[in-house]
Amino acid sequence: MSANLEHPDGTPMRILVVDDEANLAELLAMACTVQGWQPTAVGTGREAVRAARAEAFDAIILDVMLPDLDGFAVLEKLRAEGIDTPVVFLSARDGVDDRLTGLRLGGDDYVTKPFNLDEVIARVAARLRRGSAPVPEKTSVLTVGDLTLDEDSHDVARGGTPIELTAREYEVLLLFMRNPRVVLSKSQILDRVWDYDFGGNGNIVELYISYLRKKIDAPFPDRPALLTTKRGAGYMLRAADD
Repeated sequence: MSANLEHPDGTPMRILVVDDEANLAELLAMACTVQGWQPTAVGTGREAVRAARAEAFDAIILDVMLPDLDGFAVLEKLRAEGIDTPVVFLSARDGVDDRLTGLRLGGDDYVTKPFNLDEVIARVAARLRRGSAPVPEKTSVLTVGDLTLDEDSHDVARGGTPIELTAREYEVLLLFMRNPRVVLSKSQILDRVWDYDFGGNGNIVELYISYLRKKIDAPFPDRPALLTTKRGAGYMLRAADD
């Protein structure tokens, strides 16, 4: 059924399996392996978000009922960060409202438990086939005004002038570049850059915002500031003419 479901270079499709029932996760992973796919299994919502951020998967099999973040919350976070990997939900909740919630959040399919394993694999395969169609080549360079960031090389420049950033400064700026003209609160920045287990507070965000301003705005006094503060709400990256 899935003999042709592989990347153009011959590497296998990568599937993220998310289920807190270890036996079920193992069964799903084995079924993926039989299809020639390469599965990665995790048991919590937090692990799922970390894995999806760290690696490019071709599809995600995502249980709704997880011990920390539920599957809906996981998908909401991934979509908010621009991760558009196809998601097939698994859930014991078969109500119409639950199905609609999953689809409205950006899910691609919804299978209720108990399920037929072949059906789940067939639904995942259908999503993989749709995603294997040729798509226009995407540029790795993000641009806001005269500020550019290359996601492949990690090069940052303003008006052609290179800007050197630390790894954490880069991650903070990347979040803003992926969300131009969007006000990001301190808690959102902490959540997406420092992850869920960070025990700090909003002061660390203020510190890194000041670091970025000294590098992307202060050295260019003849140009409008890009990183602005929305009092009581958060911070926003925008070009002067937005």
